[in-house]
Amino acid sequence: MLEKFVDRLPIMETILPKAHVHRIPFYEVTMRETYEKLHRDLPPTKIWGYNGHYPGPTFHVQKNQPIHVLWKNQLPSKHFLPIDPTVHGAGKNVPEVRTVVHLHGGVTPSASDGYPEAWFTRDFKQVGPHFTNRIYTYPNQQNGTTLWYHDHALGITRLNIYAGLAGMYIIHDPEEIRLNLPQYPYDIPLLIQDRSFYPDGSLLYPTQPDKPTEVHPSIVGEFFGDTILVNGKVWPYYNIEPRRYRFRILNASNSRFYRLSLSNGLPFVQIGTDQGLLEVPIKVPSLLLAPAERADVIVDFSRCYGESIVLKNDAKSDFPDGELPEPDTTGSVMKFHVVSPLTCRDESSIPAKLNAVPKLSNFQHVRTLKLSMKPDSYGREIHLLDDRLWSDPLSETPEWGSTEIWNLVNVSHVTHPIHLHLVRFQIIDRQPFDADFYENEGRIVLTGKRVLPELNERGWKDTVRANPNEITRIIVHFGPYTGLYVWHCHIFEHEDYEMMRPFLIVK
Repeated sequence: MLEKFVDRLPIMETILPKAHVHRIPFYEVTMRETYEKLHRDLPPTKIWGYNGHYPGPTFHVQKNQPIHVLWKNQLPSKHFLPIDPTVHGAGKNVPEVRTVVHLHGGVTPSASDGYPEAWFTRDFKQVGPHFTNRIYTYPNQQNGTTLWYHDHALGITRLNIYAGLAGMYIIHDPEEIRLNLPQYPYDIPLLIQDRSFYPDGSLLYPTQPDKPTEVHPSIVGEFFGDTILVNGKVWPYYNIEPRRYRFRILNASNSRFYRLSLSNGLPFVQIGTDQGLLEVPIKVPSLLLAPAERADVIVDFSRCYGESIVLKNDAKSDFPDGELPEPDTTGSVMKFHVVSPLTCRDESSIPAKLNAVPKLSNFQHVRTLKLSMKPDSYGREIHLLDDRLWSDPLSETPEWGSTEIWNLVNVSHVTHPIHLHLVRFQIIDRQPFDADFYENEGRIVLTGKRVLPELNERGWKDTVRANPNEITRIIVHFGPYTGLYVWHCHIFEHEDYEMMRPFLIVK
């Protein structure tokens, strides 16, 4: 086992614009293959990185200041991770290495959203059927929040992100500055992923599920690595001052959930979720994050001088009923050493009121959508949205400017983090139903009362945990753009193997 807490936590560099075009910042980002040192005792690891870095550089942008980004693919023509050609969109009829970038949580026009079939190859020599433009526009007309960008190519998203194609995108809002929250260098992004390695340092991604199939290489149902990385380093440490810190925590893992806590019992004060600030700060002893969820938290280390504090994880894999993590490996995330002297007095604060989050209530349409699974022709599990495949005819066509309630009925055995592109939503409630009765009779019989979301889920969301044997209700306003988008499970192995569907916002 690799020794923990021997590498310092890196902070991703900030990307700067190449130019300004009509006063709009213009960025160029190039995807490259390179080698990076991910742990002191590992040889350099082959990765794919935005601008040759894993994770990619962080965008720091201002609310209402649009930007243009030219995403360029300079990757090899052959993938170094195992592609399963039986997966829809990854067959022999398309190039092996395809990329397209999605700004997760971004309110963006359809042509800049990173539609899975808008992929492109090196130097744009080949493009997918939905490709329209090389330069993406991000209007940034949304509240200050922590977003992230990652690959979204149909059929190989799990592999491209595992190779390293992910980074942070932070929208800054003048309203936040007035709140006197901790600011740079005490405002730190934490991008958490799990990985496995061969002894030579190369990334290990399985070629077969636990129950081997005749397909080789084959997609796997989920992936759980045996090593945790934060900001691209294995089990790092970070020397901090005895003061308040703001951490923008992102679960960027393929399938792993995290329930994070601090080893000395210090609480998190959560101030924000996927789409910005909560109404009020919520003190929590632990944080549950599904893949793609974010938590914006403040931790007060002012009384911890001299302590070494481990950020721990005790979420089961599969979630919620799988195996507990090993305390010495995936049960640890990183360590904070509170050993640095105060460089200046901590003038930051945690205000009693953070943000207005007006409740959505009026709606025009209700959809009931099933989250299910079935075996494929090789005996592997396919997870589905409303029993439909990616290639099936369009079924969700919300009207522009309308508000809908989506009832997500999870009849499978795992929690699915469901993400809708473009929009933000609010969680209404969750309600249990009789799984055995559904299994035998095919009908939903409710077994309990509606349960309101946790206090730290009562802000704007773009990803929701839909638990097994529950109906999860969300309310969504569709806009401000029309066009073609997608919704999907954010367990990448599920998303790649059919648990993704298009939706079209029509006027």
